Amino acid sequence: MRFVESKGQDIAVIALDTLVIGSGCAGFNAADALFDLGRKEIAILTEGVNMGTSRNTGSDKQTYYKLSLCSDAADSIYELADNLFQGGSVNGDTALAEAAGSLRSFMKLVNLGAPFPTNIYGEYVGYKTDHDPYRRATSCGPLTSKIMTEKLEGSVRRKGIPIYDEMQAVRLLVEDNAVRGVLALDLNRLSDSDWGLTVFLCSQVILATGGPAIVYEASVYPESQTGMTGMALEAGASACNLQEWQYGLASTKFRWNLSGTYQQVLPRYIAVDREGNEREFLPEYFETPEQALDFVFLKGYQWPFDTRKIAGSSLIDLIVYHETFHKGNRVFLDFRMNPKGLEKGFSGLSAEARHYLERSGAFQDTPIARLAHMNPKAIELYASHGIDLWREPLEAAVCAQHNNGGLAVDLHWQTTVSGLYAAGEAAGTFGVTRPGGSALNSTQVGSQRAAEHIADTCRKPVPEERLPEFAQQAAEELLSQCGRLLSGGETGVREQRAYFQKQMSLFAAQLRSLPEMERLAGEIAGAMERFFEGTAVKSPLELPRAYKNRDMLLVQSAMLSAMGLTGTACGSRGSALIADENGQLLSVPGFLGGKELAACRYYPGNGSHREDWVETSLQGNGFHSRFVPVRPLPRTDDWFETVWAEYTARKEI
Repeated sequence: MRFVESKGQDIAVIALDTLVIGSGCAGFNAADALFDLGRKEIAILTEGVNMGTSRNTGSDKQTYYKLSLCSDAADSIYELADNLFQGGSVNGDTALAEAAGSLRSFMKLVNLGAPFPTNIYGEYVGYKTDHDPYRRATSCGPLTSKIMTEKLEGSVRRKGIPIYDEMQAVRLLVEDNAVRGVLALDLNRLSDSDWGLTVFLCSQVILATGGPAIVYEASVYPESQTGMTGMALEAGASACNLQEWQYGLASTKFRWNLSGTYQQVLPRYIAVDREGNEREFLPEYFETPEQALDFVFLKGYQWPFDTRKIAGSSLIDLIVYHETFHKGNRVFLDFRMNPKGLEKGFSGLSAEARHYLERSGAFQDTPIARLAHMNPKAIELYASHGIDLWREPLEAAVCAQHNNGGLAVDLHWQTTVSGLYAAGEAAGTFGVTRPGGSALNSTQVGSQRAAEHIADTCRKPVPEERLPEFAQQAAEELLSQCGRLLSGGETGVREQRAYFQKQMSLFAAQLRSLPEMERLAGEIAGAMERFFEGTAVKSPLELPRAYKNRDMLLVQSAMLSAMGLTGTACGSRGSALIADENGQLLSVPGFLGGKELAACRYYPGNGSHREDWVETSLQGNGFHSRFVPVRPLPRTDDWFETVWAEYTARKEI
């Protein structure tokens, strides 16, 4: 590191081969793989090594989706790839690569010590997850991704790979559509006299910053997770399927998915109004309370809100949304006593629910007792965050959980900007739906693919530690922006973020209003246009938050473009119900709340454009989205000698 002076500020300059941005499953694996492939002039940049989704999120038993590895389970790489591809709007080459790299990536984690369970013979026995025709899923428990991250971090630290902690990337340096570096704010240096500007000079960047978690108010992402997708969009990278999300029921006091056994133990759903009056509300919406319980049970392994299941388990999400957003109530899951419908035992439940509970030995007297029997770690998790499920109900809402889209990448996880790669949730390799747990597989395969492509093809020397003219100009421009922000504006950074997050949750989440999204897009465009003059930053310590807001507005604008295109052309699909007061009323056998849920009228989907993905890119002052035919799923029939020759040439063996 060396320093240069500009506009009265000291600018740190660091020259590298490759910079990895992010310290989750994807980021640590990318750096670890690069090192093993011989690339030693590398480093990790992170806002906080203990922040992010990988280390701070999970579910009742967080799922890792992989190729089947037990006894007579008939599976193949192509079948796994086809299941990913059939999610709709998915590119076939990345689906095949994620399937092909599944076993290798999984076994690397096993060899690093991740405790994925085996039977006494050593088989990795699996279970079925959502959108999964096989039993490919496995788990280390509620904290699978945290364990993965810790094991990968240990490997990175043993190799001595530098980690620049508490440093926030704010701009990619791009020249002739190729990465040349990164501008960052060193949070450790921030003061009235030092704005912490740091320039990384490098020819390759792997963006492993997670999904755009910052865009919603109702979110199950950990508060430490925000993402930096907007930075890449502003640099010219195209996005893929930003409109496709996963939403589902989650706790709000401590952000966590309420999937799996949290639902299958059949808790009571209670609502509390503004006066503090409490009621169990689900039976009000169904012909019998047993019907409501069957839907709650299905919600366990059909956790994501799905427009194809609004006559089934996803009706629970709509009712909860109606209670919270339309009626203004707070909703809780109560594990302390049985819900209505179990007064005479479990005989009134569906055969599927009874069979599951019987096989699990879970006919205890209360939901919490059933949860303690089937998954005690699920109770311990909340206890570790000061929530005692034995004594108090758990507040919940329908929340954003995962972006199936992201930056558009090719077969090597390289974006449309040369030298810029994206891995993990930052990469848009999924479409309308995906199997639960496939995202963790993608973090490992995508980061490995990016590292291998850099090692195989990128032979440029490490740049000199001098500030080239283009980087000097970019740094001076950033310093000028900081000065304008510090000169004062009308809107505080916290108020700005809260307003636009709430608007997105109201009108552009699992229920989407085309007119309201169009209005919101205009508001965001106006906020972006006057951002540096209109945003009030009281001290340099608020500069990082301000740049996060700018990134949020960029991503929200891009998302609304993609959502508007698919909503108009396709109607309701995937996780998005296109709501309209003149649309179709919910029609569910035995459902009594149709009149009351008129606010959830919707346009049904027409099934179109599943063979296309949605490309969104910055053009002029705004984002433009279009349908692009998916790249087909390759059918390989390779001759070993031919592949061997190509491989040895590529690897320079």
